[in-house]
Amino acid sequence: MKNGNKDINFIKRFAIASLVVIILTGAVVFCIDPFYHYHKPWFGLKAVLNDKEYQCIGTLRHFDYDTLIVGSSVAENNDNGWYDEAFNCKSIKAIRSYGATADLCYLLDEAFASGNDIKRVFYNIDPSSLNASTETTYEMTGCPMYLYDHNPFNDVQYLYNKGVILEKIPYMIVNSYITDYNENLSYNWAKWKNFSSESALGLYFRTRTETPMMDEKVYDEQLNGNIELLTGEVERHPDTEFYFFFPAYSMLWWDGIYRTGERDAFIHCEKEMVKSLLQYDNVKVFCFQNEQDVITNLDNYMDSIHFSPEINKLMLDQMIAGEYQMTEDNYEEMLDDMKSFSDKIVNELIKPYEEQNLLTYEQIEE
Repeated sequence: MKNGNKDINFIKRFAIASLVVIILTGAVVFCIDPFYHYHKPWFGLKAVLNDKEYQCIGTLRHFDYDTLIVGSSVAENNDNGWYDEAFNCKSIKAIRSYGATADLCYLLDEAFASGNDIKRVFYNIDPSSLNASTETTYEMTGCPMYLYDHNPFNDVQYLYNKGVILEKIPYMIVNSYITDYNENLSYNWAKWKNFSSESALGLYFRTRTETPMMDEKVYDEQLNGNIELLTGEVERHPDTEFYFFFPAYSMLWWDGIYRTGERDAFIHCEKEMVKSLLQYDNVKVFCFQNEQDVITNLDNYMDSIHFSPEINKLMLDQMIAGEYQMTEDNYEEMLDDMKSFSDKIVNELIKPYEEQNLLTYEQIEE
């Protein structure tokens, strides 16, 4: 009988100890909260942001800010401090890989629902976003939806996640108290990349044959949906000033879309989007695609698209100065000039790289 009581007492003590461990573990994750799912940083911890799919949504819901830097991976190397100083604001990034319009508008909606008074939005328009699907891609690409939805019951996937407990929390603590982590460099990846002509050329895989130029309206169905999404954001928030801009992709990218026959369609999509956006008084649009000294200098790039932080800063400085601004009077001419320059890229500027066998061609499947 005594042995039976001992067994029962042991089971009770084990159950209580297990329950305490479970509660404490969940409490630690809740309080430290490296994905900012519940709150902004506590205990003097820094906003250590290096994993946008897991952290961006929480920061938009819980942080304090009045300015958004919105875009794809080419917007990640912005230093928030540049914007804060230039516009006397508090900025935060809303980043989604590939920068599809539907995904970025989802982030915008979350930001506007946060209760923050958002005065400005700096929105990087990637050309590929204009013909992308108008459906969000978070779930289909494997994002942790327990961080995106508002269902508290699936938070167990976060509160009792081994990676969060053993990796993310220690990383956050070390970067907050030990290293000199700069919060303004949220999601910045430039430190580990090589920006050079060799890198850009090595990561550009050119098609072996040229495809005839497509009809410029081939993407109109998707384009019209994306125009509706983006102009909808502008209409719903008339007190917010929107700065839209097309980034400075390298001449390799222009060579690529010429060879795939998409050049005219992309230019058409841009014209239609700009025409629609310029109908609103709270919108400014800038185009840095035809920044010829930048896009022809491949040392600014790590591949055909991604440029160094210096180019991010240059584009901001040019926006502040009002350079490369598109208006109803000049936007078609600006994009036609880019179209003409892309002809020069294909017919002249890319030729030395061809002659020196510096271009890598895609393998043809047999």
